[in-house]
Amino acid sequence: MTLHIVKLCVGCDSVEDLAAWQKGRLADQRKRGVAKPQLAHNTRNTPKRGEEIAGEGSLYWVIKGVIRCRQRILGFRARKDREGKPYCDILLDPKLVRTRPKPMRAFQGWRYFEAADAPPDLDAKDEARTASMPAAMVEELRALGLV
Repeated sequence: MTLHIVKLCVGCDSVEDLAAWQKGRLADQRKRGVAKPQLAHNTRNTPKRGEEIAGEGSLYWVIKGVIRCRQRILGFRARKDREGKPYCDILLDPKLVRTRPKPMRAFQGWRYFEAADAPPDLDAKDEARTASMPAAMVEELRALGLV
């Protein structure tokens, strides 16, 4: 069974904020002449179960207390910062996939996330049906089981 990671997306108010931030990171890498720009989220600890995740699992982003989207995890890269402290880069596919919103309590760092607990992806029909509605209204309707 596929294993995922769930992580708080601190500083973003929406999926659009996250997408814009990541797009800016890739643009910055291109501007600096990086041959193969790569989205990477760094963290202090390397997942011990990384082999169960890489290539198959996703990073589920919690935005404002709700899982709202995911990105496929391509792999992990160990590195050290300027002071020599170890870090781990979580290498991400640039495509953000919206999911059905799922409330999630705050926590520190990241957590493993079993596939059975992961919310399903939104399909094109789901998104088209709610595209013109304000986000708060969509969330309330989903909480009531109406969309």
